[in-house]
Amino acid sequence: MYVADLHIHSRFSRATSRDCDAPHLDWWARRKGIRLVGTGDFTHPAWRSELKEQLVPAGDGVYTLREALRLPDSMQGETPYFVVTGEISSIYKRGGRTRKVHNVILLPSLEAADELAARLEAIGNIRSDGRPILGLDSRDLLELTLEACPDAEFIPAHIWTPHFSMFGAFSGFDTMEECFADLTPHIHAVETGLSSDPPMNWRVSQLDGLTLVSHSDAHSPSKLGREANLLETALSYSALTHAIRTGEGFLGTVEFFPEEGKYHLDGHRNCGVCLTPAETAAREGLCPVCGKKLTIGVEHRVEELADRPEGFRPENAKPFESLAPLPEVIAASTGASAAGKKVMEQYERLLHELGPEFHILRQSPIEEIERLAGPCVAEGVRRLRKGQVERRPGFDGEYGTISLLTPAEIEQYSGQMSLFGAEPVKRKRGARKIPLKQAGTPPDALPESNPETLNPEQREAVETDRPVVAVIAGPGTGKTKTLVARIAWLVEERGVKPDEITAVTFTNQAAAEMRQRLEKRLGGKRAVQRMTIGTFHSICLRLLGEVRLLGQSEALTIAAETLRTCGRKGGAWELLQGVSRLKNGIAADAAGIDRELAEAYNERLRALGVLDFDDLLAEALRLDTAGRKCFRYLLVDEFQDINDVQYELVRAWSRGGAGLFVIGDPDQSIYGFRGAGGRCFGRLQEERPDTRVIRLKRNYRSTPEILQAALPVIDRNPGGPRVLEPSRPAGGAVRLVTAADDFAEAVFVAKEVGRIAGGVDMLEAQKHGQERAVRAFSDIAVLCRTHRQLELVEKCLRHDDIPCVISGREDFLDADEVRGVLSFFRFLRVPEDQTALETALRLVWDCPADLVQKARQACAEQGGFQPEVWEPVVRGYGFLEAWLERAAEWQPLVDREKPRALVERWEQAYGSSPALERLRNTAVFYEDFDSLWYALTMGQEADLNRAAGKGWESGAVRLMTLHGSKGLEFPAVILAGVTSGMLPLVSQKHPTDTEEERRLFYVGMTRAREELILTTTKEASPFLCDLPEAVQRESTGRRRQTEEQISFF
Repeated sequence: MYVADLHIHSRFSRATSRDCDAPHLDWWARRKGIRLVGTGDFTHPAWRSELKEQLVPAGDGVYTLREALRLPDSMQGETPYFVVTGEISSIYKRGGRTRKVHNVILLPSLEAADELAARLEAIGNIRSDGRPILGLDSRDLLELTLEACPDAEFIPAHIWTPHFSMFGAFSGFDTMEECFADLTPHIHAVETGLSSDPPMNWRVSQLDGLTLVSHSDAHSPSKLGREANLLETALSYSALTHAIRTGEGFLGTVEFFPEEGKYHLDGHRNCGVCLTPAETAAREGLCPVCGKKLTIGVEHRVEELADRPEGFRPENAKPFESLAPLPEVIAASTGASAAGKKVMEQYERLLHELGPEFHILRQSPIEEIERLAGPCVAEGVRRLRKGQVERRPGFDGEYGTISLLTPAEIEQYSGQMSLFGAEPVKRKRGARKIPLKQAGTPPDALPESNPETLNPEQREAVETDRPVVAVIAGPGTGKTKTLVARIAWLVEERGVKPDEITAVTFTNQAAAEMRQRLEKRLGGKRAVQRMTIGTFHSICLRLLGEVRLLGQSEALTIAAETLRTCGRKGGAWELLQGVSRLKNGIAADAAGIDRELAEAYNERLRALGVLDFDDLLAEALRLDTAGRKCFRYLLVDEFQDINDVQYELVRAWSRGGAGLFVIGDPDQSIYGFRGAGGRCFGRLQEERPDTRVIRLKRNYRSTPEILQAALPVIDRNPGGPRVLEPSRPAGGAVRLVTAADDFAEAVFVAKEVGRIAGGVDMLEAQKHGQERAVRAFSDIAVLCRTHRQLELVEKCLRHDDIPCVISGREDFLDADEVRGVLSFFRFLRVPEDQTALETALRLVWDCPADLVQKARQACAEQGGFQPEVWEPVVRGYGFLEAWLERAAEWQPLVDREKPRALVERWEQAYGSSPALERLRNTAVFYEDFDSLWYALTMGQEADLNRAAGKGWESGAVRLMTLHGSKGLEFPAVILAGVTSGMLPLVSQKHPTDTEEERRLFYVGMTRAREELILTTTKEASPFLCDLPEAVQRESTGRRRQTEEQISFF
């Protein structure tokens, strides 16, 4: 028989001892009498590296410490074996709730750990914490684990812990099937945790047939064996997993007394309140001292899910023993401190004379213990073995305690007079039990919401017969809902055919959301697929048919060539921006570009027979669309942000149509730099006096406190006081937090995200308690004016191991190495694209201009890419030969591999850079190169996303600019960097439009549904002066002393 403790942590996990290394784990396992110990933290690369250096294989899936590293000890215990294990924290959303579940994974080798860790690193950050946090569903984590290693054993960890477990009161499930769905049969065991014991678990019939395992979850080596398993098998991985899966050779467990666990009963630690489940139910879950929500304990949660009475024991239930660590037993038997010198002297004497701790607690003769440690300790061990202990239950993160001898008994046995520390918290055992839950009872269904319900103003907008309708829809007033309802009404009530409807959205993401809503409303994809739904640019591209569209990297190449040809100085990006403004209807002086230079650029496009992004609109405007069936009913979203060219498209497309419906909000017009302006509503009314104008004022998104903070800001713009009527109940105050500097501000943002999410580990969850709603990371957005401001926030979030996704077009896309590799892949997919070929040759191979021209000419003549045809063309030209060799190698890869794998392969072969890393982290969102290229070419704002790590996590905080946040909403928003010079943004290139910047601030504030936090520094934005007194003002952080302090990242 041997003892196994499989769930532990290394020094690479948070809040662990620096002695959590292999030599100290080996040393303490010998002292405890543990023959098989888990390595813990197999996901951490530095820990795996240490294990490979310090452990040697010792059989089937087990290892021992190298003899030279073994720490000396006066007690000669048996050699411990190690097995590869680790714990993973999953924080994700399922069934409309935030889920936080920990799972333990056992693996047959360090090589298997390498394979699984590699797959996990493609999903999230596994390097900053030994127990990584992933935004990955537990079911999907199980599937990924079994795909990587079919022999792996997957065990839900401490299944009753309130904050982070499968059955946890705050973020868990009611059944295993809810958590693991179709993969539930692959779960063979569950870890009961310190706050529950087998009899508590026997009451829950859904756990029948599973092996109940126990582990210490040790964060320091001295805590090994607090709980453990007893086995009678060979010391091998296959024998261990066979015992776990079948129960054969699994003898039972060694347990904490569940009352000693820190979440056994309900309570509030800070209020000194500890309650039984019945007492909590009588108080409706509220603390009798502070009135806030109580932290629900394990016993309460077991009562909720139990479908058997207390005392029930299933057939074939394994035995268990309740023990306590030997120093605590000595202390509880003598009235001394467990960490005191006298207790440790007795502890060392017992180990030296009698052997390991488990042997002393379970098997050593009482007489021998009395001879060495005295009558009190002997009596304490005797009572411990019989379970004759007084228990002070733990609650709300505070460990419970056990008492073995009273002070009077200690005096009686030895004449010593010593009292036990603090008085226990007063509590009473209630006789009333929570009703038993019926086995198989499904979880309560969420109340159905009715998205079809419209308020009077929305209904008027949806059902009006007027041919031209303009809806002024303030933030959160149901703009998209109204637009979708209008389309559905046209189809269902007016008999309009789907192919007669065109809906224009601002982003591709908004188009996809609208299509999904309509499919749900109209009964499937078939009813919607004939509608035209998309952005102006995507619809124009469809109208134009077969055209060659430049990507941004190719446009930059042509811009640079134009500057060289014209002998002009300046940057290619500045030229493109100026040309774009010109094409979007801004005068040349305001666009900041010389018309002659712009014409030279356009002439070059015409010579190549290509269009850039802005040409799509101008070319489509030249088409005769009169009488086109798809424009019979035209609906335009975000009407306030269309520019003059887009307005002309609306006029052209709606000419001769049966209905024009536009919706938007002039107070959210934020694209003046592109020629847009809220004046389009007034212009439409002037041109079409029959326009029916309807205003939506009922806000369904934000709490009254958020609206009361945002409206005074926008009221400073012309137009008089705005009206938004809140529908949500009152919430928390809007907070304005002033930090010492930008670094302190970013650190605060990261810590605040952790608080909003209820803490990213048990210590933080314990600190924050349950005073506020716990949110998933995906419920949280951090907004800034610029991407540069977001960079420091991203670093702080990554340091705290918080997954995040950055939205919007970033500067890394303009880096030469990124443009070069994208253009190279583009040419291999579309060999007719001469500009892509030129860009790749210039930026990747630094090819001379004459050879670039030769390649372009050959490209025009060949009309495709066949390496054998190109070979005689490039022979003798070193640059082109090198290009051809690589092109022939990469062409099949670009056709079949996912973009992330392509970029990663490129980095491995030719070197990486920060820009290429970011490209790789963008590529994870796309299934093939063509979809990546389309997104980079046609995507707007939130259409583009980049993962902060190597992989994408659905449960991730969103980081985006204020522009990128338009049209989105989140339960919690942190609007950071509200400082002078940033809001309003001061630029040397363009004059500041204070009214538009104020609208931008207003847009950011109204993205929040329930929680809004504004952060600034000492140099605060003047817009903050407009906030009402009700905003809660705070300060945080000290000023950074030196720039070097950032180096801890």
